[in-house]
Order: sequence, then C-alpha cells, then structure tokens
Amino acid sequence: MAELYGDQAAGLRRLFGTPQLRIVSFASGCAGVGKSLSVINLATILAGQGREVVVFDENAEAGVPAFYGAPLEGDLLQVVHGERSLAEVMLRVAPGIRVLPAARLVRRLSRLSELEQRVLVDCLGEIEPPVEVILVDTSLDHPLAFSPLGLAADDTVVVVTPDPAAITDAYALIKKVSLGYARKDFRILVNQARSPGAARAIHDRMAGLTGSRRLARLDYAGYVPFDERLDQAARLCQPVSALFPDAPAASAYRRLVGELLSWPAGRDGPARLGNFVQLLLHLSQRSDPAAIYA
Repeated sequence: MAELYGDQAAGLRRLFGTPQLRIVSFASGCAGVGKSLSVINLATILAGQGREVVVFDENAEAGVPAFYGAPLEGDLLQVVHGERSLAEVMLRVAPGIRVLPAARLVRRLSRLSELEQRVLVDCLGEIEPPVEVILVDTSLDHPLAFSPLGLAADDTVVVVTPDPAAITDAYALIKKVSLGYARKDFRILVNQARSPGAARAIHDRMAGLTGSRRLARLDYAGYVPFDERLDQAARLCQPVSALFPDAPAASAYRRLVGELLSWPAGRDGPARLGNFVQLLLHLSQRSDPAAIYA
C-alpha cells in the first residue's frame, strides 16, 4: 500500500510540481449567479497572459464545453476505466485553455479501486504541456453537497449576487462545508454588484455572520459590476474581455486575475500536494454525508 501511495504522489508531482501553480475552485449556493461564466472569463484572461489553464468541469450539462460549442463526448471516469484516452476526453476549447470533464468521476471517487486510483493519478501526470492554473467549476448537486476537488483547492471562491436568496444559499453552503468538512477559509466574489461599496457590504455582512458563529473566515475576492455587455457577450458565447475589452466587467476580471495570482497559498507546497492526494485517495471514502446535511 505504501508503494501505491508513493507512486501516486510521484504522479501528482509531475502534474502539480510547477512552483507557480494555482488551484482555485469556484462554488455557489444556487444556480444563476455567474459561477461558470466567471471561470470562463478568468480562464480567458489567464490564457491571454500566456498561462496554461485546465478547467476541471464537474457539470454534466451546460458546462464550460457547452459555452465554447465543444461537444461533450467523454468524462475522466472513462479514462480511469480504460475506455478512452486522456487525449480523447480533454478538450482544447481555446488557445491555452483545456477542459477536463469530470462530472461522472467526482460522483464515483468513493468507489474507485486501488488500481483505478493509480490509473487516475498516472493519467493526470501525463498532461502536457504542464498546467500552470487549475480552475475547478464545481457542481451544485454533488452527492456529498460539496466537491472534493473544491476541498482540495488552494482557494475556494464562493460566487454570490446581491439577491437575498443567493446570499442565503451561499451562507448555507459555507455552513455545510464548515461543519461537514472543517473547511474554514473561503473567498467571496460578488457578481452583478451595483457599486464597489454595495459589494463590500455584502461580504462584510456574510463575514460578520460566519465569524460570529465561528464557522469560517471569509476573505474578499472582489466584485464584478452589473454590466449589460457581459450579458451580451455571454449570449454570443464569447468572453467579455474578447468581445468588449473595455467593458467594466472585463476590467473587473483582469483585476481579479491579478489578485488571484498573488493570493498567499492557504497551505505550503507539500501540504497542498498532500491535500490533493488525500482528495484522490482518502477524502471521498471518508466523507460523511449525514454530517454535511445536518
């Protein structure tokens, strides 16, 4: 068993050994807050800076590939089962941006055999060119109420809008993950904000509530302003920075990219790698859905 884990850790180091690698997950308490759209726009800007980006997409339908018009014909689980190669499943949707559909895999992590775990780690270690930024577009309907990939990330960004229901749902998600998985640090991105002050006020209220109840620390990731050109670009299946580079939303995403790349790692390098190994080998087997739904 020790040899198996050692081989798997070596495979992950090949994938995640780049010193400047960032692993950031994006989550939300409900649909319609712009989570996937934020991932797409951030990936576009990162790739435009010459970085290699991989998006782990947990959404079975209407995910990142659909935005780019790429047919969703495979899933990482098929690679693990030997039905397809990684090259057949991974989608190059734009220069510098690859999407790895993983909706079926994340629902089966707890049932992977040791051999399947080995195949998973080995195939991820073969990704070329090396990954510099991983963005995880988490699913809303994971059977354990939160993505194991999200737990393994350096940072988890919870996307909210000023809508009271969206804020309530985001708080409920943070509470579930804090109580169920002991994750105590999140970042809040306010989408469709009418002003910087209004966005900051939403974060401050949420942070005050979670802090007073000792649930989690919420850092402020920033905001994306209400911008009709962002909606227009989305309807045309184009990143706003490509279609309207001077739009306020495009400027906000560029600012967020700059901050994202400078965020201090929540864990040091070895611990981060160990956490990702734990995701693949241990976390999903040890998750207790009763705790997170309590």
